[in-house]
Amino acid sequence: MSNPIADPLVEGVDSDAASDLVRLDTTQEGVAVVTLNRPDARNSFNAELIGALHETFETLQAAEGVRVVFLRGAGKVFSAGADLNWMRDAAHWTEAENRDDAMGLARMLKALWDIPALTVALVQGGAWGGGCGLAAACDIAVAERGAKFGFSEARLGLIAATISPYIVAAIGPRASRGLFASARTFDADEALRIGLVSELVDDAAALATAADRIAGEAMACAPGAIAASKALVDAVAHREIGPAVMEDTARRIAQARVSAEGREGVAAFLARRSPSWAGQG
Repeated sequence: MSNPIADPLVEGVDSDAASDLVRLDTTQEGVAVVTLNRPDARNSFNAELIGALHETFETLQAAEGVRVVFLRGAGKVFSAGADLNWMRDAAHWTEAENRDDAMGLARMLKALWDIPALTVALVQGGAWGGGCGLAAACDIAVAERGAKFGFSEARLGLIAATISPYIVAAIGPRASRGLFASARTFDADEALRIGLVSELVDDAAALATAADRIAGEAMACAPGAIAASKALVDAVAHREIGPAVMEDTARRIAQARVSAEGREGVAAFLARRSPSWAGQG
């Protein structure tokens, strides 16, 4: 399979979401790459970028044949968080106007979270505020060792509100409280230790190699099983292990066993052959 990050991509998703602010490219094998494309502004968020990302993520939710989605930033920085001009404008809005604006970011992150394919953030340079929210809303985040991270909202008299469900889910309440309240910048080693990122690599070439490896891993898995696995985690997280959870998980595996993918996967394993979904990359 060609490297999905290093090599040119084949346009494979018919989407109006792709714009000057967000690029959406796919390979014929089902690898999608979403690129934040405001390098001169360090891929910082404004209403237009958030809207374009939301539309792109909704497109990918319904796209046929997309197996893995990579999220990256153009230029030297993954995302610096909020755009200064956007913040300046928001200072003059009413509370209701600010609530409506914040819901745009909340909906965009939820649209990323709801993509059924495996989602992977590729972080170079750094991620702050909403950039960390994007990384946390993905299933996997890979970062360069030199990347920096932070939640600077408290220094501005603000809070990391709309990104908080994804950050707390990724790193836990205590780490979130300390980092939100101190607003300190931290390095990639700490981001790995607390679970904000899943893997560290040395440089851009290694980031591309990691993306290629993850794409290959995704191609070896049944697409429906990936989506069902993500839904399973949401269903059991933080629930008491009692009769309701036991019944729910038993129902889910029973459905998987009798599904077309389940039958094909087991049959292929017993016959010592590749399943129908593998080897397409």
